[in-house]
Amino acid sequence: MDYFLELLIGGLTRGSIYALIALGYTMVYGIIELINFAHGEIYMIGAFTALIVAGVLAMSGMSGLSVLILASVVAVIYSAAYGFTVEKVAYKPLRHASRLSPLISAIGMSIFLQNYVLVAQTSDFLPFPNLLPDLPFLANYVGFIGSTEFIIIGTTAVIMVLLTLLIKFTRMGKAMRATAQDRNMAMLVGVNVNRVISNTFIIGSALAAIGGVLIASHVGRINFYIGFLAGIKAFTAAVLGGIGSIPGAVLGALVLGCTESFATGYVSSDYEDVFAFVLLIVILIIKPSGLLGHKPTQKV
Repeated sequence: MDYFLELLIGGLTRGSIYALIALGYTMVYGIIELINFAHGEIYMIGAFTALIVAGVLAMSGMSGLSVLILASVVAVIYSAAYGFTVEKVAYKPLRHASRLSPLISAIGMSIFLQNYVLVAQTSDFLPFPNLLPDLPFLANYVGFIGSTEFIIIGTTAVIMVLLTLLIKFTRMGKAMRATAQDRNMAMLVGVNVNRVISNTFIIGSALAAIGGVLIASHVGRINFYIGFLAGIKAFTAAVLGGIGSIPGAVLGALVLGCTESFATGYVSSDYEDVFAFVLLIVILIIKPSGLLGHKPTQKV
């Protein structure tokens, strides 16, 4: 039972990180019906930004919690700026082009950002300090979950609630829902569609940066290539849950994370990716729109 709980917590931890990244994919797709394949690199840039800021702040003698907060804030702002720039450079000029053009542009942006960080940093793995604080009460009263896992899962849960409230009850959220439903009609009633699209990229990039800081602190090392695999897994999670559905992205990410964890624990770590993608294929055969997805309605 203890081993099962360990694998379950590990799967929920993985899934929480995938969820933070997958939300960026599904939000962008919900608004403009295109996939931002440079999103994984935004996650990677967030982790590198936090590493640089943490290194500078650590030399000043600041406490670990202060370093974590400031490094996270800077990483979020920096990554959000990159997400905003990607939208302006890779998507906005091609908004009325064929669907293939912005797709190729996003892939090109992904390769550019990878090589940009490779040149600016190094191809080697760099150690990342554990910025997440210890929570003694977990050992005293819970026991089966560590501080790092608790913080990652808890942070993701809080962000999910805040994002849901943002989309359902704020003016920005209503504009995002209107744009996703019918962009032309939204413009006719006064919604600034360009601003909505930019805000979507900014929010998704900020969430990816938080995921980058959390997982880098958990794993303890990063390199320029971490965004590629994480991006593919998060995209898989978004498709698994139903691309365009925010609850679906979270559910798909948790299912994917737990599948990988249990496959690693009970079968072999060599097959974790195989089981993850087999699960995706099976679910899409049974329900092509994903777990919580729905068939698009025809607009007339």
